[in-house]
Amino acid sequence: MTTTMKEPDMFGNDAEFLLSLHRTHAAELRAEAATDRLARSLTRRVGRGWLGRRQQAARSDDVRR
Repeated sequence: MTTTMKEPDMFGNDAEFLLSLHRTHAAELRAEAATDRLARSLTRRVGRGWLGRRQQAARSDDVRR
């Protein structure tokens, strides 16, 4: 009589693992979508360059001359 032993399958179809993986991914996608919605809903400040204030000061000095 021969008994065949099935080797453990490392990447088997463990339903609970696959379901938890799916739920985790879905939660990440929902969080990313919420972050994107929040970013779009906020008003954007007009950004100045890193020399913005110096350039404005230089222009006001030019007007005085």
